[in-house]
Amino acid sequence: MSGWLKIVGLGPGNDDLITPAVQETLDEATDVVGYIPYVRRIAPREGLTLHESDNRVEVERATHALEMAASGKMVAVVSSGDPGVFAMASAVFEAFESGPSEWRNLDIQVLPGITAMLAASAAAGSPLGHDFCAINLSDNLKPWDLIE
Repeated sequence: MSGWLKIVGLGPGNDDLITPAVQETLDEATDVVGYIPYVRRIAPREGLTLHESDNRVEVERATHALEMAASGKMVAVVSSGDPGVFAMASAVFEAFESGPSEWRNLDIQVLPGITAMLAASAAAGSPLGHDFCAINLSDNLKPWDLIE
């Protein structure tokens, strides 16, 4: 297989906060997959197909991305912030674990992004030093009783 799948973080919204490694991936990708507003941050260009979907279909989106990578496409799965913080990295690996055995040969990478938590603390001049904890209490994708 010559395709790859890279799960990337677009940062907290300012294009200046996209890391160079993520930008390089976006420049090389044949396909970008993600939630509608995140995909719309990517400038269209020749040779790039943008795949938008709703925010409640993460595993389906991940499966589609894995299928395209298995067919030889260079696929970037985009999230805001960091893809490993309440974002698409976990959905891709969930789909990967239950997918066909040939997916085990795919080149899959997770490229970090800057979270809103980090950008906001820097802008406020209040670094997250010493001990701190981050917790997500959103019941958007998880039932409240599970969060509790």
